[in-house]
Amino acid sequence: MKSSVQITRGIESLFGTRDENMRLLETGLGIRTSVKSDSIEVEGTQPAVDRAISILSDYATLMNEGFVFNNGDLNSYLRVVTADPSASLRRLVDSGKQRSFGKKVIAPKTMTQRMYMEAIDRNDLVFGIGPAGTGKTYLAVAQAVAALLSKRVSRIILTRPAVEAGERLGFLPGTLQEKVDPYLRPLYDALYEMIDVEKIEKLLERNTIEVAPLAFMRGRTLNDSFIIMDEAQNTSPEQMKMILTRQGFNSKMVVTGDVTQIDLHHGQRSGLVEVIDVLRGVEGVSFVQFDDRDVVRHTLVQRIVRAYEKYNESIGANRQLSLKLTDPNAPDAHAEPAASPVASPTAIASTTQPVPETAA
Repeated sequence: MKSSVQITRGIESLFGTRDENMRLLETGLGIRTSVKSDSIEVEGTQPAVDRAISILSDYATLMNEGFVFNNGDLNSYLRVVTADPSASLRRLVDSGKQRSFGKKVIAPKTMTQRMYMEAIDRNDLVFGIGPAGTGKTYLAVAQAVAALLSKRVSRIILTRPAVEAGERLGFLPGTLQEKVDPYLRPLYDALYEMIDVEKIEKLLERNTIEVAPLAFMRGRTLNDSFIIMDEAQNTSPEQMKMILTRQGFNSKMVVTGDVTQIDLHHGQRSGLVEVIDVLRGVEGVSFVQFDDRDVVRHTLVQRIVRAYEKYNESIGANRQLSLKLTDPNAPDAHAEPAASPVASPTAIASTTQPVPETAA
């Protein structure tokens, strides 16, 4: 199948340095392109051609509106839209523009942050997973504030597990709310940056904004709400299932966490780790994975995250080596190799069966 789209401006930007953008589009979608006068012709299977024409049409519209792509931006966008059929070039560009969230004007600073904000706009359940300092919670709170102020939801629910309190919670002074407030302070901090203090106090009094530990969510149905669960790596599988099933009509939920900072008791499985396997591929659910390149705090934080990743990789490699060296069933390196018996056709067939893939 062949089709074409007219592009009168920005041809050089579209092709990129040494045609890298167009090669990316062709490889990602399995198509062939050619320039015809003031248009680009696309050839391939119908789904691939339709997808390419949609992307190129978005590009042509943006060019006609006077939009300018900064160095490398278009290539980053094309990597996303060729890999994710549900993403559009137009929405990614729009999500990268400055937007008002209460008294704060925010623009995503990395490509992953743009994908994250677009995923929140598009889906009712979004998981933001990655290291500290990537803006997972902050951007989710910003989206919640915007939804509340524009009356798309009637309340905001902010929750996180108070794992650190544990059995010592009863020994802390004050009321129950005063005991758990320190564990919810990061959520308050983000709110205070976007809404005036006086207004927040009124919203909290009326429960229009509710900040509560995860245990308070059991048995509830959260309709017409924007729900954010922070520090989700510290939930058990049962807690994760519980909070996910609280979501009601006209509600949106964002779950954030860092699987490298789990504070659960040793041997206890994280609900966030499990839910990645359980819900991967479910329609209406989006997973956005951040990494050290998305850290927007002090540059030292980025280097710290990388250093820990390298350290953990080296520890894992050394542990594997140690297990091999201490395995009593391992063959003696100095022993003569045993003669291999001739395998029967049945044995050969059994050893060449494909190994089922397991989720990481």
